[in-house]
Amino acid sequence: MAIALKILLVIVSIGLILVVLLQSGKSAGLSGSIAGGAEQIMGKTKARGVDALLNRLTVFLAVAFMLLTIVVVYVTH
Repeated sequence: MAIALKILLVIVSIGLILVVLLQSGKSAGLSGSIAGGAEQIMGKTKARGVDALLNRLTVFLAVAFMLLTIVVVYVTH
């Protein structure tokens, strides 16, 4: 049980890192290249939709990360 929770925690952690890196910031890093391509193909509203989706996914993964961390600590001790 504890091993499965730890594996799930690692997967959620990697997902959270990736989603945060894909978000557009002030400098429009990695997400700028992806959203920029989507903006040319699908218009500007689609790029804003991608940013909104990434924001919601970040919140979901952050909450899942916190809850899983608490559960892993509780199960292992």
